[in-house]
Amino acid sequence: MGKVDENQKDLFGELTPAQRWDTGVIKRAIDELLILAKKYHSSQSYWELMRFIANFRSYSPFNAMLVHIQMPGARYAAPPNRWVKKYGREIKSNARPLVILKPKGPVMFVFDVSDTETGLNPKPLPPEVERPFEVRHGNVGGELEQTIENAKRDGVQILLQKEGSQSAGSIIRKENRSSPEPLFFQTGNDNRGNPVYITVPTRYILLVNENLSREARYVTIVHELAHLYCGHLGTPDSKWWPDRRGLPLDVREFEAESLAYLICTRLRIDNPSEEYLSNYVREKKKVPNISLECIMKAGGLIEDMGRRHLKPRKDEEG
Repeated sequence: MGKVDENQKDLFGELTPAQRWDTGVIKRAIDELLILAKKYHSSQSYWELMRFIANFRSYSPFNAMLVHIQMPGARYAAPPNRWVKKYGREIKSNARPLVILKPKGPVMFVFDVSDTETGLNPKPLPPEVERPFEVRHGNVGGELEQTIENAKRDGVQILLQKEGSQSAGSIIRKENRSSPEPLFFQTGNDNRGNPVYITVPTRYILLVNENLSREARYVTIVHELAHLYCGHLGTPDSKWWPDRRGLPLDVREFEAESLAYLICTRLRIDNPSEEYLSNYVREKKKVPNISLECIMKAGGLIEDMGRRHLKPRKDEEG
């Protein structure tokens, strides 16, 4: 994972954007760690990681991966104060702390349920602990519309279009920047409660088959956004997401399918990406040369896009 294929060049014999990103001065910490530790190179170990993250919904995909790296058998992790206040459980004296990233901060320490014991006022454990792999065929809620709205802040116009039964969707770069109408992204409300918008140039067109169900539309949108935020189409700004153009097709599809599986399974939505990954495990021993770091960061972003209204990108504010 993350290793550069020196034979992969562009038409002029130069390194592709994907290779330049991979060999940059700032090393990709997680990918470097996994390369050195030789973790998740086999299809089976990768599939186990994906299933763990998909069912470990209490934290972001990136933090769930960090927990799995430190304790593959973890079931449910929480900080000490949450164990005490919410579940009436105490941390064992010989407990092993797990380090994850703290929102708007450096790191925080959490403990798996196996490192806790009942206190004075024990309370029922959450379903994630009692039945971590329970299968539920869920329905998508407001995540669909919220994701479509949030996509506008990056210049992604999502359109429904009539397609055949074998076509779900696609995403393309809008090369002609002068002709398409800009998108309007809401930034808040004024003093009278009226919505306030900024204009964002249309950079990408994401087409979705209008014959699909709401759940299938969401799975399709997540898959196509995975291509975007993993850098497969380049980037308007390297601070937003990386430019990794030039990756082989199998790498691009494997990353997008992995991310679609994670996001949708964490919402309990049945999706075809699970079959894709499980078939891959049966047929091949090793995973392609992917970036787990990109998958997890893009997964956290897309998950947030369905949960809340995001702020505009900084250079577009005002």
